[in-house]
Parts: sequence; C-alpha cells; structure tokens
Amino acid sequence: MAQPVSDSKLPALVAFGLCAVGLLIGLVGGISQGSYLGGVLAGLGVIPAMVGMWKGIQQETQTTLGLSVLAVLAALGVGGLLLILAIVDTVRS
Repeated sequence: MAQPVSDSKLPALVAFGLCAVGLLIGLVGGISQGSYLGGVLAGLGVIPAMVGMWKGIQQETQTTLGLSVLAVLAALGVGGLLLILAIVDTVRS
C-alpha cells in the first residue's frame, strides 16, 4: 500500500497559469486575430496538468484528479481556440 502524501494541486495551478498567460497574450494581440505564441503557451499547460492527473491517480484523491482534468480541458480549449483563430486570420489576409 502506498504511503499517504499531501494533496498536491501545484501542477494544476501551473497549468491554469500557463493557460491564463496564453490567453493574455492572445488578448493583447487581438482575440479575433488569435495568437500562435499564446496558443502554444496555453497548450503547454497540458504537460503539468497531466502530471497532476498522474499524481491524483497515485494519491487516489478526487480533488487533485478532478482539478487536473479541468486544467487539461482548459489548456486544450484555450490553446486550440487561439491557434485556430490565428490560422483563420492568416488565411484570410
């Protein structure tokens, strides 16, 4: 049996932070134009979120796992949206 460890939400918080920074970069450049850098940065938030999911599974805690799943979905959603908007803007102009 695994030793109980403290519930770590840090990877999910890092993922939300990367997602927010990517969204901020996209907003500075104009949200309708999208942003390649912002999309990639927000998409990179998936990596710490996946680490958080793994920790949640190992610790058998629903809070860490649930928060990490939400962080994965947010990072993929924001990153994908910014990249799609940037591609559409590039094709349009």
